[in-house]
Amino acid sequence: MTDAIEVLKFTSCMAANADSTCAALVEYISRRLSIPVLFINDVDWQDRERLFDAGEIQVCWICGLPYIRKADQPHSTIELLAAPVMQGDRYQNRPVYFSDVVVRQDSPFHNFTDLRGAVWAYNEPRSHSGFYVACADLAERGETLNYFGQVIQSGAHQTSLQWLLAGKVDVTTIDSTVLETEMRRDPQLQSKIRVIATLGPSPMPPWLISTAVPPSLRQQLRSLLLNLHEDPQGQQILSAARMARFAAVSDRDYQPIREMAQRAATVIPPQPPNSIHAD
Repeated sequence: MTDAIEVLKFTSCMAANADSTCAALVEYISRRLSIPVLFINDVDWQDRERLFDAGEIQVCWICGLPYIRKADQPHSTIELLAAPVMQGDRYQNRPVYFSDVVVRQDSPFHNFTDLRGAVWAYNEPRSHSGFYVACADLAERGETLNYFGQVIQSGAHQTSLQWLLAGKVDVTTIDSTVLETEMRRDPQLQSKIRVIATLGPSPMPPWLISTAVPPSLRQQLRSLLLNLHEDPQGQQILSAARMARFAAVSDRDYQPIREMAQRAATVIPPQPPNSIHAD
């Protein structure tokens, strides 16, 4: 039964360049459900997440790090729906992605070991792809954030990329799906940057649903996503986003993020400031 939900609300806490994909998917879903469906994207991503946590939004596409933190709460009220599988050989038809370490094309840096003393931009301190995965890598190397000469929070992957191109920072770490989308939008971007290292793979950011949604509707939504690639209209949406399909995922698939977060925690200050200078 679906009468407990009058309007089903979706949102995305992914990078802004994924909003159009999410909107297209929500429109597709709305045509196949018997209840009204809305896509909430007129507030910033922090407010979207708060609304999801408060139960005012029922479905959210979100980074794996906040997922595990929500899932690991004593009385979690969320459930995994599915996760995208991206097109491209590097993804090997799996729901994974990477974090690309990016510099300008004219940069003197050629690999991660060249970056000691560099100015590094990260998007925000709750991001797996832009922050935690790099901190976990530093921990494995026996380093801390003082490996970099300066660490600056940009607020978004796209802003980090803009700062890199403008020469404000030397290096940044970008979600591979975000970077690929930006390069499709601006083909000249590829000639302006270089990827000098790739971290990952990491489990793909999942779509989550509130357990307040009736089980039958949760299953209906999961089936719509998992079978999207078999429908011509669904395939068009996926192809536009360079997605191959949606895959079923379980909580254990996100265990690598828990493990990376534990390693990263050894080098992250309790309250990462907006700008960290090396001692």
